[in-house]
Amino acid sequence: MISANEYFDGNVKSLGYVSSTGNSTLGVMNAGTYEFSTSKHETMNVIEGEMSVKLPGSSDWVTYKAGEAYQIEANEKFQVKVSGQTSYLCQYK
Repeated sequence: MISANEYFDGNVKSLGYVSSTGNSTLGVMNAGTYEFSTSKHETMNVIEGEMSVKLPGSSDWVTYKAGEAYQIEANEKFQVKVSGQTSYLCQYK
């Protein structure tokens, strides 16, 4: 089953699916600043574009480009800034 998700007035959209490795979402973010919260451990893979991220417990923004990834533990909040459309694959554990 494929699920459609939409956040932040349609500026972030994703398709959710289940693969042999678990639950994942494949999505696109429009330019903007967003705050997300997690319920499971997430590995965020940047596919195209780039995103600046302020991870939990950090005061610094770190930029991740296409081909790079970062991880967030369950039950955390983090901030993301993108300057142009950016695609991602988020894998949940």
